[in-house]
Order: sequence, then structure tokens, then C-alpha cells
Amino acid sequence: MPVADTSQLISGVAERYASSLFELALEAGSLDAVGTDLNRVQSLIDGSDDLKRLIGSPVFSAEDQFKAISAVAEKAGISGLVGNFLKVVARNRRLFALPGIIQAFRLIAARHRGEISADVTSAHALTPAQETELKATLKGVTGKDVAVNVTVDPSILGGLIVKVGSRQIDTSLRTKLSTLKLALKEVG
Repeated sequence: MPVADTSQLISGVAERYASSLFELALEAGSLDAVGTDLNRVQSLIDGSDDLKRLIGSPVFSAEDQFKAISAVAEKAGISGLVGNFLKVVARNRRLFALPGIIQAFRLIAARHRGEISADVTSAHALTPAQETELKATLKGVTGKDVAVNVTVDPSILGGLIVKVGSRQIDTSLRTKLSTLKLALKEVG
């Protein structure tokens, strides 16, 4: 299967599951709680290679994935709508789409609140003051309130990568160093 087909499959699956979860959260009046729980799930995935392997690898049976994700959710205190949702996703062999589902849910929820969403990658966790300043800067640029989803990736060394819709601004030190290296090669 070509890569484009795989990503379309993931985004199609992610959209459907995220839309369903959003509708349930809206009906239950628990959009914020669901969003918070999904952020916790994403943090767990980001922080564990074992969990990444579990959700991404087809070698685990549906039963193994179900048991493992249920245990992870229980240990993390994620119950209710998101706890049940994770179990349904595992039962349906769709855990591979979980990061996409979380991202799609964030977009749908932000749109519902009249916000736009920005994915920010930083070498270090942002302080509340830095996050507030970033939101203010992005609001100045876009003219809308911006929901910021921060991912920490020490490999970028420093700076930020900010993605708003299809626009990406990369001020990471790693990219700057790569550009400098390329420029030096062309000079030499």
C-alpha cells in the first residue's frame, strides 16, 4: 500500500472516530474533560516507546491491545468517555490511528469554540508565561484565539516549530544548524 493511501486511511479513520467522540462529549457536556484526558493520553504515548509500539504494531492481537490499553487507562486514571473510547478503538483494531484521532478531536473542538489550533514543538516544556506570550503572538498574526498543543521534542535542540493549519514556521536550532551546514558546503 503506498504511503499516501496509508495516511489517507488514518486521516479518514481519525476523522470519523474524532467526530463521534466529539458528538458524545458535546451531548455529555464534557468537552473540556475529554480534551484534557486526550491530552494525557497523547503525553503517555509521547513518553513511552512501548506504548508507541503497542498502538502502531499489527503484531499485537486485538485482545492484547484491548487489555494493554485498558490497563494503561486505568493506571493513568482515565475513565468515563475517554476510557471507554480507548477500549472501543482497541476492539476495532484502530489504535494505530489514535494520535490522528486526538489531533482531529483538537481541531474539531477548537473550530467549535471559534478558535484555530496550533501545534507547537519545543525542545523544552513552555512555562505558563511563555505559552501565554505565544498565544498572544499567534492571535496577533491570525486575528483569532489560538488553542496551542505543545509537544516536547529535545531533538530540535532549541527554538520552536509552530504549525497553524497548513502553514509551518520552523525556528528550531536543528533546522538552523542544517541550513548553516548546507550554506557552508556550497561556499566550500
